[in-house]
Amino acid sequence: MPEKNTTESRVKDQDLLETLYRTYAHDGLRQRLYFIHKKLAWRTVIGGAELVKRALDIFASGLLILLLLPLFILVALAIRIESPGPPFFSQMRVGRWGKPFKMYKFRSMVTNAEALLNSLKQHNESGAGVIFKMKKDPRITRIGAFIRKASIDELPQLWNVFRGDMSLVGPRPAIPGEVAEYTLDDRRRLDAVPGITCIWQVSGRSNIDFAGQVRLDTRYIESRSFWFDIVLLLKTIPAVLFGKGAY
Repeated sequence: MPEKNTTESRVKDQDLLETLYRTYAHDGLRQRLYFIHKKLAWRTVIGGAELVKRALDIFASGLLILLLLPLFILVALAIRIESPGPPFFSQMRVGRWGKPFKMYKFRSMVTNAEALLNSLKQHNESGAGVIFKMKKDPRITRIGAFIRKASIDELPQLWNVFRGDMSLVGPRPAIPGEVAEYTLDDRRRLDAVPGITCIWQVSGRSNIDFAGQVRLDTRYIESRSFWFDIVLLLKTIPAVLFGKGAY
């Protein structure tokens, strides 16, 4: 009898283990399916938002390039008349996830501005030292000062937007030398496609120090949406018209 009871006990234990295994296996499968469902839903939402953002960028940048073409010609002529050299200026910038690209602007400085930078670094008015800012930069021409104040110098970046290097709204793209000095927290700015306008440009522009720029860019990345972009674009208009913090 004891041997029979022992056998029956072993059978019951085995049945219990199999039941528990099937139960936990079922729960584990359900959890994995739930995780996959949430992941796909998240990717769909994010992907859809980026698709809408890209469609807006292509339509708006293409339309603005056509409408502003006469202004482009006038500004280019004014730059050439005052300062010999090409009216456009291109510079390597760092885009999303560290991808480099060539960014275009109207030239607002003398042609040898890059070579003169080292001699001016001691006058850097940016507290952080990562970026260079100088209110009375001697490299800036008279036409350059005007187009910088009115943000006209940034208009050629509409071509960058049309190409996909940039977006209408996003953190401003930094030069490789600045990115090389970024901390890990600063590199969070590279998690979004760079833009022509950004949250700190409508909140004080150059009057905001580097740490403040990073903080605001991070806030934008964490809360970005199509409607937030529209709000920032609308706020850019008075920021440009009044030129607060631009130099």
